[in-house]
Amino acid sequence: MTSKITVATIMALILAQPAHAVETSSGIISGLLHPILGFDHLMAMIAVGLLSIQLGTQHVYRLPLCFVIVLMIGALVGLAEIPMPQVEGIISVSVFILGLAIASGGRVGVMIAYPIVAVFAFYHGHAHGVEIPTLASPVSFIAGFMIASAVLHLLGVLIGAVVRRPSTRALLGAGCAGVGLHMALLTYGLV
Repeated sequence: MTSKITVATIMALILAQPAHAVETSSGIISGLLHPILGFDHLMAMIAVGLLSIQLGTQHVYRLPLCFVIVLMIGALVGLAEIPMPQVEGIISVSVFILGLAIASGGRVGVMIAYPIVAVFAFYHGHAHGVEIPTLASPVSFIAGFMIASAVLHLLGVLIGAVVRRPSTRALLGAGCAGVGLHMALLTYGLV
């Protein structure tokens, strides 16, 4: 119960800001669309949700929550223009690694899943933070992509709830890993 209150409090603080109707709505809309229109972000967010359901009941909301919180931290670092090495490469590799974790059929333990997801969340957030449009309110934009990320995590959880057969989940993970590998090869100019 306290974790739900904590999540609600964090979201309320993020969304609380002075009313600048046009700037705020464009910032939130831009933020909402950013992870959905970026295929690498879309794939990673859904993969985190799917991985969370494989880890077990208590992790269904904890792993995505970990991602969203660290995503925000990464965005703030990116917004502060603190450079990080290999951001795009790590983002594409994240889709590959998350796909492999799903394909493993839940053999990736909690002690491995959370640190990996946190690192990937930081880099995804950093990329979002660097890309914040100058016309948008940074707070609105960050709130928007945090909400969109949480919704995409939920989509991954729903996919995992519907697809119960381990072999089918493994196939989804392998497909995700294949897409991630292709993105990584493109990012590094190897294709």
